[in-house]
Amino acid sequence: MAGPRNISVSEASRPVLPRHAKLKYDETRKVWVILAPERVLAPDEIAVEVLQLCDGKRSVGDVSDQLAAKYAAPRDAILADVIVMLQDLADKGFLTEIREKTS
Repeated sequence: MAGPRNISVSEASRPVLPRHAKLKYDETRKVWVILAPERVLAPDEIAVEVLQLCDGKRSVGDVSDQLAAKYAAPRDAILADVIVMLQDLADKGFLTEIREKTS
């Protein structure tokens, strides 16, 4: 029996929302939400900004570089926070990654 397809997020990971999940702005509630079958998650503003950069092309390192430059913050601190946040989303099934060899 196979377990869940969890990923281990690292600086080299290229995360992306899985096909079944969509990041969408909810006009009624005026918040961003991740919609997945039978589940809705309302990430905070920082998580939304990170998720908008998770396009499967950028690595976690690239995302951290971009955020560190934007906020003039230490890259190492941003990288650590981004990895923890993305790993939490991955563990909940709201994130997957692009692998070099796709089937």
